[in-house]
Amino acid sequence: MNHPATPDIAPGMVRLLAVSAGLIVANLYYAQTLVGPISSATGLSAEAAGLIVTLTQVGYALGLLFIVPLGDLLENRRLVVGALLATAVALGVAAGSTSAWSFLAASLGIGLGSVAAQVLVPFAAHLSREETRGQAVGKVVSGLLLGIMLARPAASLMADHAGWHAVFGTAAAAMLVLAFVLRHKLPQRQPVQQLGYGQLIGSLWTLLAGTPLLRRRAAYHAGLFGAFSLFWTVTPMVLEGPQFGLSQTGIAIFALVGMAGAIASPVAGRLADRGHTLPATAAALVLGIAGFALPLFQPASRELAIGVLALASIVLDMAVAANLVLGQRAIFGLGAEVRSRLNGIYFALFFGGGALGSAAGAWVYAHHGWHAALLAGMAFPAAALVYWLGELPGRAAALRKAG
Repeated sequence: MNHPATPDIAPGMVRLLAVSAGLIVANLYYAQTLVGPISSATGLSAEAAGLIVTLTQVGYALGLLFIVPLGDLLENRRLVVGALLATAVALGVAAGSTSAWSFLAASLGIGLGSVAAQVLVPFAAHLSREETRGQAVGKVVSGLLLGIMLARPAASLMADHAGWHAVFGTAAAAMLVLAFVLRHKLPQRQPVQQLGYGQLIGSLWTLLAGTPLLRRRAAYHAGLFGAFSLFWTVTPMVLEGPQFGLSQTGIAIFALVGMAGAIASPVAGRLADRGHTLPATAAALVLGIAGFALPLFQPASRELAIGVLALASIVLDMAVAANLVLGQRAIFGLGAEVRSRLNGIYFALFFGGGALGSAAGAWVYAHHGWHAALLAGMAFPAAALVYWLGELPGRAAALRKAG
C-alpha cells in the first residue's frame, strides 16, 4: 500500500513566515537612526545615548538564551503570539516615553519580545520536507535580513514627517495585527522534548563548551556585528551634525543605499556550498575592516564625503550579511536535535558583541570624536581576523593528511 508523501510547506506559509520575521526583527533597529532625537526628547546625555541601542540588543540576547529555548517545551504558536503581545506593550511604552528611564526600560522589553522571530525561523524547518528545508529556511532568513535593512530608513522617513513617537506607536499596532494573523494562520506545534526548562537552559553551556565550531563562528560574527552596531549608532549622529546637516529623510536615503550589501548573502551561500567557508570568512572580516578604513580618508567635499560613507556602509553590510550566512550554514550542519539551541547561543553571543559595539561607539564618539570611533569600529573585525588565523594550522594539517 502506497502512503501519501509528507506534505511540504505551502509557498504562502513561507511568505507569511518571511514577512513576519522581517517585521519582528525590525523592532530592534528602528531606534538606530533616531538616537539623536530620542536622546534630546528624553534628556539622555551624549555619553549614554548608545544605551538606546545597547539595551534593545541586551534584551534580545537574554531572550535568545531564556525565551527561545521554550520553543522546545511549549506549544510554539502560543509562544509566538504571547511574545508579540509583550512586544506590542513595550513598543507602546516607548511611543509614550518622555523620560530616559521609561524609554530605556521599554528598549529592553522590545528586545526580549522580538525573539519571536527566532521561534518562527525553525517553524519553517519543522513544516518542510527534508529535501526543501534549506530553501524554506533561506527564504525566511531573507525576510529577516530585509527587515533589518529596511527598519532604519523606514524609521527615519516616518520620524521626519510624524516624529519618532509615531515610529514606535505604528510598530506597536503592527505587532498587535501580526499576533492576530499568526494566531489564526500558524498551525499548532507541540514539542516532544522531555527535558525540563532548567535542564534545557543548563544544556546551553554544555553545548557551548563542547562545540568549538560554534564558539568560533560566534566570535567571528560578534566582531562584525559589534562593528555594524557601532557604525549605525554613530554614523546617524555624524550625518545630522554640523558637518553634513542631513535631515531624517536624508539619513533614510543613506540607510537605503546600504541595503545593496545584501547581495553578498547568496554569494556567501554558494561559496560555503563549495567548501570555501574558511577563505570566505576571512574575506568578510577584511571587508568589515575596510568599511571603517574608507571614511578615515574622507575628502573635503561634503558630497564626496557622504559618498565615501555610503560606500563604507555597503561594504560593511556586505561583510555582515555574508558572514551571517556562512555561520548559520556551518552551525545548522551540526545536528537537527540541537539546532534551535545552537542558533540561540550563536545569536545571543553575537548580539552581545553588537551591544558592546553600540555602547562603545557612542562613548568613544562623545569623548574622542569621529576618527576615534572609526578606529574603535575597525578593532572589532580586526580582533576577529586575528582569531581566525588560529584555524589555519588545523586546515593545513587536514590538507596534508588528505594528500
